[in-house]
Amino acid sequence: MRRRDFFKSAAAGAVATSSLAAPAIAQSMPEVKWRLSSAFPKSLDILYGTGETLARHVAEATDGRFQIQSFAAGEIVGTMQALDAISNGTVEMTHTSSYYYTGKSPVFALITSVPFGMNARQQNAWMNQGGGIDMCNKFLANYNVYALPGGHTGTQMGGWFRKEINTVDDLRGLKFRVAGMAGQILSTLGVVPQQLAPGDIYPALERGSIDAVEFSGPYDDEKLGFQKVAPYYYYPGFWEGGPTTHFMFNLQKWNELPKHYRAALRDAAAFANTDMTAKYDTRNPMALRKLISAGAQLRPFKPEIMEASFKAANSFYEDLCTKDASFKAMWESYSAFRDEEYLWFQVAEFSYDNFMIRMMRTRS
Repeated sequence: MRRRDFFKSAAAGAVATSSLAAPAIAQSMPEVKWRLSSAFPKSLDILYGTGETLARHVAEATDGRFQIQSFAAGEIVGTMQALDAISNGTVEMTHTSSYYYTGKSPVFALITSVPFGMNARQQNAWMNQGGGIDMCNKFLANYNVYALPGGHTGTQMGGWFRKEINTVDDLRGLKFRVAGMAGQILSTLGVVPQQLAPGDIYPALERGSIDAVEFSGPYDDEKLGFQKVAPYYYYPGFWEGGPTTHFMFNLQKWNELPKHYRAALRDAAAFANTDMTAKYDTRNPMALRKLISAGAQLRPFKPEIMEASFKAANSFYEDLCTKDASFKAMWESYSAFRDEEYLWFQVAEFSYDNFMIRMMRTRS
C-alpha cells in the first residue's frame, strides 16, 4: 500500500470510529437535571453551600452532563416539608438534618444526632465503617428515600438564653427552641420544647415567644444574630455531639441513574462531608472571639444539669426501645459503637487534647 493510500484509509477509519462513538457516549453520559431543595437558608452559607459543593463536583465529574440546581429552604418547599418532597418525587433530592422529621419516627433523630451520642469523628466512623449508613438506608427505604452523609458541624453550642441557667429548676417552664429528640428528653426536666425552622427562630426570640434557642455554633449563630436579644451563651450542646446532615434522594430516581453517576454522587458527597467540618473548624474560633467581644457571656452548663440530662436521656432510650423495634435495632448498634469509641478516645485523643489545651493556656 502506498503511503498516501495508507493515510486515506486511516482517516476514513477515524471518521467511522468517531461517528460510532458519539451515540455510545451519549448513551453512557445522558443529560440529567435534578433539583436539590435545601433545608437551609442561603444566609447559612456553609450549610446551604454544602449542597452547591456537591452539585459542582458532580458536574465536573460528568463533564457537565449531570446538573443539580440548589434551592434554599422555602423556594420550593420549607425545611419541614423537604423529606415529603423527595419521598413523593416533587424534587429529586434534599440536603437536610433528618431529626427535623422525628415526628414521623424516632429513628430520624438517630440518623442525625441524639443527646449524649457520638462526636463527629465517631459518628462518621459509625456511618461509613460501622454499618450505620446501611441501617439508615434500610429504614429510609420505607419512605422511598436513599441517603448519603452530607457533612458535620462538630459539637454544637448549648444555645442562647435570656437568663442564667444554674440549676435543673431553672429549666422548668423554659420555652426552648431545640430540635429533634433533645426536646422530648429535656421536657422530662420541665423544658417546653419548640421546634422552629432556621428562618423562624430569630423573630420568635425577639418577640419573646421563646426564652432560649440552640442552633449550631458560633459561625452560624453570629449570622443569625441571637446575641442581640439573649446574652448568655451556653456550652456544650450535649444533644448534638456530632450531628450529621445528609443528602437524601428519591429512591426511584437514585436507582434510575447510571452506575457512574451514582458513583459521582457518592464521591461528591464524601468530599462535601469532610469539607463542611473543615469549614466550621476554621471559622468557629474567630466567630466566637467576635461574639464575646460584642458582649456574649460564655457559660458552661453546670454538672448538675449535664448529669440530670444524661440520666433523663438514658431513661428515655430504655423506654423507647420497649416501644419501637426499629429504634431499638439501630440504638443497639449506635450505642455499642459509641461506647467502644470512647474507650479508645480517652486513651490517646483526650489525653493529647487535654495536654495541648493546658499548654495553650499557659502561653496566653
